Amino acid sequence: MTDLQLEMDMNCVEKLNEDQKIAFLKAFSRLAAADGKFDADEKAFIKNVGVTFGISPKRVNEILKIDNDDEILEEVKKIDNRRAALELIKEMCVLAHADDELSDEETAFIGKVGMAMGVDLDKIEQISNWVIDRLIWLEEAKLIFEEV
Repeated sequence: MTDLQLEMDMNCVEKLNEDQKIAFLKAFSRLAAADGKFDADEKAFIKNVGVTFGISPKRVNEILKIDNDDEILEEVKKIDNRRAALELIKEMCVLAHADDELSDEETAFIGKVGMAMGVDLDKIEQISNWVIDRLIWLEEAKLIFEEV
């Protein structure tokens, strides 16, 4: 499993209002559960994002229980900042690849979220490929620099 870390561009995320940040978290939470495995590392990652966003732990715990795709797709439409929408897609791709297994459900959900925010499928694929290339590069670095 890849070590989950918050790597998002906080400059664009800081411009979001609380509802938009909550929509971000809802998308993360639903994606993490999309493959039927919502493990402790994924929950901890989402809780960490919530703390970073200034969302109360109680509210984050409520978000972790949401499993209605339609509700979440309506919520992400609130993210009207293009850069933040692209950042969400990027971070969703990172999260989806964290267990080294990208499921069809995860792929479909990322596509639906992107489309709900006006991000076309070609751009989503481009972001996904960039994330994959980056993860490969990071793994190669561990081998090259003998980090076990």
